[in-house]
Amino acid sequence: MTHPLLDDWTGPLGLPDFAAIDDAMLAPAFDSALDAARAEIAAIADNPAPPDFANTIAALELSGAALDRVAAVFFNLAATDSNPAREALQRDIAPKLAAFSAEVTSNRALFSRIEALWADRDALDLAPEAARVLMLTRRRFVRAGAALQGEARARLTAIMMRLAALGTQFSQNVLADERDWALPLAEGDLDGLPAFLRSAAADAGAARGMPGPAITLSRSLIVPFLQYSPRRDLRETAFAAWIARGANDGPTDNRAIVAEILALRHERAQLLGYDDFASFKLETEMAGTPDAVRDLLMRVWAPALTQARADAEALEEMLHADGHNGPLQPWDWRHYSERRRQALHDFDEAALKPYLSLDAMIEAAFDAAGRLFGLAFRPLAATLHHPDARAWEVTRAGRHMGVFVGDYFARSGKRSGAWCSTFRGQRKLGGDVRPIVINVCNFAKGAPALLSWDDARTLFHEFGHALHQLLSDVEHPSVAGTSVARDFVELPSQLYEHWLEVPELLTRHARHVETGAPIPAALLDRLTAARTWDQGHATVEYIASALVDLAFHEGSPPADPMARQSEVLAALGAPAAIPMRHATPHFAHVFSGDGYSAGYYSYMWSEVMDADAYQAFEEAGDPFDPATARRLEEHVLSAGGRDEAAALYSAFRGRMPGVEALLRGRGLDKAA
Repeated sequence: MTHPLLDDWTGPLGLPDFAAIDDAMLAPAFDSALDAARAEIAAIADNPAPPDFANTIAALELSGAALDRVAAVFFNLAATDSNPAREALQRDIAPKLAAFSAEVTSNRALFSRIEALWADRDALDLAPEAARVLMLTRRRFVRAGAALQGEARARLTAIMMRLAALGTQFSQNVLADERDWALPLAEGDLDGLPAFLRSAAADAGAARGMPGPAITLSRSLIVPFLQYSPRRDLRETAFAAWIARGANDGPTDNRAIVAEILALRHERAQLLGYDDFASFKLETEMAGTPDAVRDLLMRVWAPALTQARADAEALEEMLHADGHNGPLQPWDWRHYSERRRQALHDFDEAALKPYLSLDAMIEAAFDAAGRLFGLAFRPLAATLHHPDARAWEVTRAGRHMGVFVGDYFARSGKRSGAWCSTFRGQRKLGGDVRPIVINVCNFAKGAPALLSWDDARTLFHEFGHALHQLLSDVEHPSVAGTSVARDFVELPSQLYEHWLEVPELLTRHARHVETGAPIPAALLDRLTAARTWDQGHATVEYIASALVDLAFHEGSPPADPMARQSEVLAALGAPAAIPMRHATPHFAHVFSGDGYSAGYYSYMWSEVMDADAYQAFEEAGDPFDPATARRLEEHVLSAGGRDEAAALYSAFRGRMPGVEALLRGRGLDKAA
């Protein structure tokens, strides 16, 4: 009998056998997988043979396979379909996994073998990718404290275990606040709401067992509600709940957790010999230093703030014309901005949504991938982790390239936001293994499900990450797919968003859900004209979040993070009507784990490249130019982390870019 978690998966095309998995087997599977992984590490460390690349580095690359399988299934389940049992196990397993990681990097015999190889690296005559994997492995061990001894090593282990527990608690607190709040709407409260939003609110209320429609804290519901509801009181109520996630006092309040996380990160960095956590974190990124990050952000901040202030004046005049005294508030901005867009551009996003069904946008994303990279997508009959999810086999010229899973709808127990993850990554070491990739979104469910333009962009964004995984073509798993510098990882995803705007693609796929008619040329023209609408607001709210994140991790950690947040925003002169995109108590990018800590800037760093990268297709005169697509795949999408990010981008484009293309793309070049 095979174990559905510990052994090779037996579902279609190597998918997990989700039907055979239940919560009761998760904890024992983790225990067994950890035991197996410890034994594998011991065998590598205690190997009596002299260290070589195969018996040390390659062996490390292939170790922990059972643990990888268990963790991949569990953490995808915990993020997409949480329940009390899974939340409890997540709290229990996070510090155990951190402790195991510390065991590996503090294994003196293992580190000695790595150091011996590093010292003899010139004589090893390794292939370029293998040489890079050796360097990255040693760097990972050193940055994890492998060179520390005694009390310093023990303290670092304790810090990492505590950070893992705190990150899990942070995420679960935000999820609890999102799960527990809903705004019921009476019949009169629906006035002014477009049909798609009424339908989505009805579905959301029914899903929560409520007698009527409701607005939840899912972005696909609350943002259009803030856009279209004429009820200022209801907008204020909804917005207050949205920004209060993680800051509601009681057991789900994250503010004390944030302070402890920042203090522990600072102590961790100093134990490793760095002045502060930002210096530690940015050392391995393209940016390199906090000053480089701040320089980029401030070059974009000034024109964005100029545009945002001009927009705010116009919106406040509209507010006053409606009989509301006082200043423009955050819960007013989207409503009056939408009305102003309709007036100036004759563009109503509600008129666009019937052409943006979820199924059509999935097909559009697949079509672009087919024309650019020759990929084909075949629906796959399989039992997945949730009935809402669906899967496709991905092929190219008959060759199996991987499996793509889409889980698109918001639901209770699902983490907010959108992301790309894997059940299995690509590698050639030890056999040709193709990836199993999942995109997770939180779109409002409907019959049919209709997307906003922002939703459709999110779908393309996450699919860009998926392509980075599906087209990966490297030997070693540690450099496969999205295993790249954090400020490079968003390049493929943000670049892929550009194809959503290709008129040829929209004309083919953006068809009315009832009549089948293609999107009218006039509507498409108005959409194009309004493409950079409200970019002052979007850019200011993003950069404010990125600069607060950077300030948290530079210098001594703040005893009161909320006070530090206020200080940074005041120094920037950020408009009161434009709060941070992610306020600190629910800033999951930064506090659910270390992924984007001191690194939220990376979206804009990557955007500098993505704007320039798409310009390569424009220069070729064809958004599907085959030669440009081949270069993109060869040097970026298939390359993973086998070289430095700057080298990969320069190989594709011939140079590194400036911010000019970004400013043009956001419509901020005239405000600069």
